[in-house]
Amino acid sequence: MFRNVFLKQMYDERRRLVMWGMATGLIAALMMFLWPSVRDMPDLEEFLANYPQAMKDLFNIEAITSGAGFLNAELFSFLLPGLFLIFGITRGAALVAGEEEVGKLELVLVTSISRIRFALQKVAALTVSIVLLGLVIFVFLWVSGLVVDAGLPAGEAAAGMLSVTLLGLEHGLLAMAVGLLTGSKTWATAVASAVGVAGYVLYVAGKFVDAVERLQVFSPIYHALESGPVGGGFRPIFLWMPVVGVVALALALPRFNARDIGT
Repeated sequence: MFRNVFLKQMYDERRRLVMWGMATGLIAALMMFLWPSVRDMPDLEEFLANYPQAMKDLFNIEAITSGAGFLNAELFSFLLPGLFLIFGITRGAALVAGEEEVGKLELVLVTSISRIRFALQKVAALTVSIVLLGLVIFVFLWVSGLVVDAGLPAGEAAAGMLSVTLLGLEHGLLAMAVGLLTGSKTWATAVASAVGVAGYVLYVAGKFVDAVERLQVFSPIYHALESGPVGGGFRPIFLWMPVVGVVALALALPRFNARDIGT
């Protein structure tokens, strides 16, 4: 039906994208609808004062009196980054290595399409899928913020969504790169997941250990979440995230073009 790998992949992804977009968008909207009840809590300041200092440092709990602060603490500190990591890594590992493991890849590569072109169109499909997911969640978040009068400007919501979207893209591209190198979905998932977990541990440790703080710059989680991300605006450090993924792909493509494809 399709001669274009990108279009075929996007067609195959349509139901998954709808399910992920609706589920994560509704989660984001639900969190936004909960904020007025938190804002109107009696003795909120006293409640926040009783939180452990470690929780205040890590999740910026004291900022939840504003819509942006509430989203940073409840949605962008762990939940949305985790969901984008899961989506990016699982799809990045599946699009090439997953097809190779089940014996589909060699059937495509015996056609006139080159391996490099095939891989790049898969990269494009992964990128568009992650960006579309981010756009859907942004719409849910911004509209629900208008409904509850959260005072959340579209630009701030967009900057927050951009940070976690690029985080998912970085790890998705890394998973795809490992899959191109090894032909193993398991290895692709494991390596990208290990990088994600290590980045989060480094980010958290840097909040509490002075000796580790200067090393946070090597954590993708730090790039995405520091200074907000909602309310922090666009920061040039965001651009490091896709650059890392692109470099990993550039190193992996020659190997993919030369190695034997498993059957």
